[in-house]
Amino acid sequence: MPSEGAVVVIEVNDERRQTLKLVLEFLEYTPVLVADCKRWWTEPFAAETVHAVLVGDCGSDKARAETLHYIREQVPQAPILLLVDKQRDAPVPAEIASAVLAQVEVPLRYAQISYVMQQAQIYRDSREPASSKRPLEVFRSMVGNSRAIAGVRKLIERVANSDANVLVLGESGTGKEVVARNLHYHSARRTQPFVPVNCGAIPSELLESELFGHEKGAFTGAVAARQGRFELAEGGTLFLDEIGDMSLAMQVKLLRVLQERTFERIGSNKSVTANVRIIAATHINLEQAIKSGRFREDLFYRLNVFPIDMPPLRERVEDIPLLINELVRRIEHEKRGSVRLTPVAVLALCQYSWPGNVRELANLIERLAILHPHGTVDIGDLPEKFHPPGATPSPQALLDAMSAPSLERELLTEPRLPRNGLDLKEHLQNLELSLIQQALTESGGVVAHAAERLRMRRTTLVEKLRKYGLQRLDQTS
Repeated sequence: MPSEGAVVVIEVNDERRQTLKLVLEFLEYTPVLVADCKRWWTEPFAAETVHAVLVGDCGSDKARAETLHYIREQVPQAPILLLVDKQRDAPVPAEIASAVLAQVEVPLRYAQISYVMQQAQIYRDSREPASSKRPLEVFRSMVGNSRAIAGVRKLIERVANSDANVLVLGESGTGKEVVARNLHYHSARRTQPFVPVNCGAIPSELLESELFGHEKGAFTGAVAARQGRFELAEGGTLFLDEIGDMSLAMQVKLLRVLQERTFERIGSNKSVTANVRIIAATHINLEQAIKSGRFREDLFYRLNVFPIDMPPLRERVEDIPLLINELVRRIEHEKRGSVRLTPVAVLALCQYSWPGNVRELANLIERLAILHPHGTVDIGDLPEKFHPPGATPSPQALLDAMSAPSLERELLTEPRLPRNGLDLKEHLQNLELSLIQQALTESGGVVAHAAERLRMRRTTLVEKLRKYGLQRLDQTS
């Protein structure tokens, strides 16, 4: 069975098979060489492990057409690349050309193979069913009980099943793509591709090709015809992230597609119908950009049919404990460790302004899981910028400012056993020590008050302080 990153090479020509093997191994793929097309049909085809299928000479055009038909029927999400020898082979019939992602000319060149392998990865990502995506990955930023996030969820519920264009607004890191994925997941298009494009990360001179595709030879470097993101998203959802960074020239071309629902690949005069749902997002104030001449007003109104504002994390402080738990569960689900935060540490994080929003919080939790694997993080373990000014934050003051029942419920989460097990006695001692230290911190070092918080006798707590070598701060208590 092919391993992850495998590339199946179906080719009867021994020399061409071996050449492909060397190139693919150099690119760190695992080539699976197949000399007999019909024999391959009898083997189980695990599409989820195959990066791409390269189909060359199958003995006859009929055999090649049958092979392509079988692959497309059994594993439609597997990208197919057709090997073509222009000097020897007859022109590729239209029905075969339409069944493949791209045509690769032989003799093979490293740059060409590297390029089409990248396109194959984009194709696979775009064809991944919405139902196969991990809920923790897709929906993590939508966690929360705050009024702001509840309002966002209500808007998503109302517009998800329509084809109306949606414009998601909000600061960087708030989870605008998460909103877009939720909209796609809850729509009638959920079984079709969700294709994201970061308009700000792609140079303006390449964005047109990225969106609309191009024909071979349309420009220097166009070594093979390729589909654009509009074609890859056919029947599904196209997410245009950072739309505010798109050049004015591209804005005109995008507006035309939104109006006419058709486009042409670069280098072609053939119109292609676009049946896609458009969701755009930006952290830029587009109305201000219109006034300064950086964004077209007509495009804005085309996109802004149904706006959704994603609130910054500082405006949904009560959601932070829930987000922390969800992010920890995600790390555990992906088997990348675990970590727990003390109530005082969580309360300190609730006082931080979070300029990077949920993305910054996710990065912090991942860092803490690396630094304190399966451990407990207290306020002193947090980076300096998360320490509140002055004394330790008052839990009561924060609990009064936030939803106390919700916060306390989320802090008391169910413990989880690490994959490799643990020393239960040592773990319980560490937990007891951590709780004693928290009680002493929150009671200002007064043993009697700490004992009261821990629901134990003062003399019992004094004995435990001696056991753990903790110094009493109240010499008169």
